[in-house]
Amino acid sequence: MPTDPTPPDVLAEQVEAKAQRKMIARRDGAPGVWSGLGMMGLIGWSVVVPTLLGAALGLWLDSRHPGAHPWSLALMMAGLVLGCLNAWRWVAQQDSAMHEADHRAKPEMED
Repeated sequence: MPTDPTPPDVLAEQVEAKAQRKMIARRDGAPGVWSGLGMMGLIGWSVVVPTLLGAALGLWLDSRHPGAHPWSLALMMAGLVLGCLNAWRWVAQQDSAMHEADHRAKPEMED
């Protein structure tokens, strides 16, 4: 049983949307490999730095105030959680900015 072909107006909208995306990509330039690697590095460092700072502070506290529970593990985990939240917030911000720019470029299109 043959399926109904796509209506011409829907097809025209799809072609126009793809053409607009292509023109925007040509104008803005597609992000390269180095841009992606740089972003991964930035996210990695935003997690690693708080984790290492928490571990260093914990080791310092353990050497100054020894107790039954090690500070180093607790503060390292706190730094890891803080770093992950920071990275998540940054990625969400970037995603929001990309969608906002997409909507400004094509106000008639929907997600």
